[in-house]
Amino acid sequence: MAMNSLVRIKKEYREIREANDNSGVSAEIVNDSYTHWKGTLKGPDGTPYAGGVFVVNIVIPPNYPFEPPQMRFDTKVWHPNISSQNGAICLDILKKEWSPALTLRTALLSLQALLCCPNPDDPQDAQVA
Repeated sequence: MAMNSLVRIKKEYREIREANDNSGVSAEIVNDSYTHWKGTLKGPDGTPYAGGVFVVNIVIPPNYPFEPPQMRFDTKVWHPNISSQNGAICLDILKKEWSPALTLRTALLSLQALLCCPNPDDPQDAQVA
């Protein structure tokens, strides 16, 4: 991993840990590795997910931020854009629409927003859609 990538990842981790907002997203590093995180997000109010806490496994690639993080839900979620089998997520910013201007925090916030606004026209899980 390039030193610039690690510096940015550490900065993003510090920012997400120090955020004093009510966004409902947070993260922890796994086994002292800045390239493996567990993110958590609170289920959005006014949705069937309200009151829930959802864990997301995050693996940060060596070319981050020029490649998107690999994210999967560890928590089982019944949602058309999340695989009920393996937690895979169908979200454009985690694939072709990723931009180095985005951060891991904004990716977690986008997952939280996805829980509010499912897109059944682009399902990850056809059975749920």
